[in-house]
Amino acid sequence: MSDKEKVSFEDAMKKLEDIVSKLEEGDVPLEQAINYFQEGMKLSKLCHDKLQNVEKQMDQILKEDGKLEAFTIQEEE
Repeated sequence: MSDKEKVSFEDAMKKLEDIVSKLEEGDVPLEQAINYFQEGMKLSKLCHDKLQNVEKQMDQILKEDGKLEAFTIQEEE
């Protein structure tokens, strides 16, 4: 399992949000800003790839069943 697969989507999003906050503050030295930006781009790609993977899994689940049904949430009474 690669390092990418070990990081959860939620953890990657949290790290990405932290990076954005730091960059928005504006008082980050240029070299550090570049490093943050590069890390942010990697995290963004990781999140995108994970979402695409989940989408493919959902398509496969729907194809196995052969039926397309509307998703509904059943509330407890």
